[in-house]
Amino acid sequence: MKLLKSILKWVFYILLIPITYLIVSLLLTAITVDRENDNQVFGKTIYLNTNGVHLDIILPKKNVDALLLNGIHHESYERYLAFGWGDEDFYINTPTWADLTFTNAFSAMFLKSSTLMHVTRYRSKYSDWVQIKISENELKQLNAYLLQSFQTNQNGEKLFLTNQGYTPTDDFYKAVGSYSCLNTCNSWANLAFKRSGLKACLWTPFDFGLLSKYK
Repeated sequence: MKLLKSILKWVFYILLIPITYLIVSLLLTAITVDRENDNQVFGKTIYLNTNGVHLDIILPKKNVDALLLNGIHHESYERYLAFGWGDEDFYINTPTWADLTFTNAFSAMFLKSSTLMHVTRYRSKYSDWVQIKISENELKQLNAYLLQSFQTNQNGEKLFLTNQGYTPTDDFYKAVGSYSCLNTCNSWANLAFKRSGLKACLWTPFDFGLLSKYK
């Protein structure tokens, strides 16, 4: 009986951690950080998109400033650039959920790891993208945040990973920061909006958190 009670106690403690994480995450996701300044001209457009788990921030290429665009592979006919950030091992070794293993999931969530910027190029806009109108100043701040997410060499050049994209229209670049359960791909996107003065969640690890603020 003592052994059973001991086992049940440890099971409870083990389950308490993810349950607490989920509850706190949902509470912080529900808290909205309002737009810093609504008295602006919202003449620029950006988009949010999700693959069901992971958020991308999408900018028309004409709204990507020269410093951010410099060093990013693209063709003249490609009109939109999608930016995502995440764990390097997870990005490279888990292209689909069928490739997910306990080892790379645990490593991404709990161990210090290198990260990548994932840039996908599009010729045209997709109907399921969520459109967001922003001001010139908000766009400037967003460009700066995205630029600062790229790791660069001593010459300021972005570090491109050769032949690592999933398709002919996406690429990976070395990124700044370390992925964890407190700093996920979606919290990165949410922080991009907060730093740009846009409406966002107080904090969220979920894709639906930020999307819900704009639907």
